[in-house]
Amino acid sequence: MGFVEKIKNNPKLKKLTLLLLMPKNQAKPRLWVRLFLNPFIHKKGKHTVIRRNTRMDVLPFNNFHIGKNSIIESFSTINNGVGNVIIGDRSKIGISNVVIGPIKIGNDCIFAQNIVLSGLNHGYEDVNISPEDQPITATEILVEDEVWIGANAVVVAGVTIGKHSVVAAGSVVTKDVPPYSVVGGNPAKILKQYNPEAKKWERVR
Repeated sequence: MGFVEKIKNNPKLKKLTLLLLMPKNQAKPRLWVRLFLNPFIHKKGKHTVIRRNTRMDVLPFNNFHIGKNSIIESFSTINNGVGNVIIGDRSKIGISNVVIGPIKIGNDCIFAQNIVLSGLNHGYEDVNISPEDQPITATEILVEDEVWIGANAVVVAGVTIGKHSVVAAGSVVTKDVPPYSVVGGNPAKILKQYNPEAKKWERVR
């Protein structure tokens, strides 16, 4: 059993390690983690910009990787506490986005403003315990290449958004989106799809 596995399987050691990495009841890593651990563990591609006002809640025990020529705009939050956050090349994460792993975002994606994508959920089934103290489940969100997500959209855990699809502003995406589709609404439904034979976008009735 490796060192990381030993920590994960020992509740006391796990609690101590987490306390060393971040203050109690906080997701933001301690300064020494941000300065001396993360720069050597996490990967940032050439010509990629992460604005100074971005909240980077990234820890060394899960991956954070962003490719080349990408950008994370101000006031966004990136959190890999329960799963990896992988962002491809030439992708734009807009102002005040919240991206919580596990999540994989492809190349050439465009995210507008105030979007929430969260790969985690809190348990709630036991009515004698606060949801905060119940087990967390994590299911990866997959955003394929060339996806455009409009402002104020929400994408829940486990969803896949297919290549070159569009999510309309204000949508709540609870199910997989096929490639080359336009979805909208709460819950989001398919509004249009590209017909490769007719070479045009067609409305879905």
